[in-house]
Amino acid sequence: MSLPGVGERTVRLAPHRQLEARMAVGAARLLVKLKPGRLRRVLTVLSRGARPAGRERALYARQAAISVSVRCAGLGCLQRTVAAVLLCRLHGEWPDWCSGFRTRPFGAHAWIEADGEPVGEGQALDAFRTVIAVRAQPARAGRPLRAEEGARHGHG
Repeated sequence: MSLPGVGERTVRLAPHRQLEARMAVGAARLLVKLKPGRLRRVLTVLSRGARPAGRERALYARQAAISVSVRCAGLGCLQRTVAAVLLCRLHGEWPDWCSGFRTRPFGAHAWIEADGEPVGEGQALDAFRTVIAVRAQPARAGRPLRAEEGARHGHG
């Protein structure tokens, strides 16, 4: 990805929140090594059953990742956004994770959105075409359990 973070704002984290953020950043560092299709599939699985993240939670998660990682605070938009969605998921929420490109000048970028708007992005993303997006997938009320889910939960 190619867009630098501009004047990224960090947050002061309590020790347990700092540990969460470091773990999310570490997991994100491994996940971003996956091929794009596989990364999308992994994030899709992780997003299942999560509530859509609010703007405040998404921004806090983004800032927490930046606070504990120089890479996330700089050119590491992919790792920053994956870490942010992982942090949100720890609290049962999921912001929309997006990745895309622009042609003039060429650039690739990853970002998160809440309520359909980019979170924490200093520049307009209008020129970017979203190629991959992983949106929140809340659990459906009254959804019947699949056979393997029922067996795991002692049903049937």
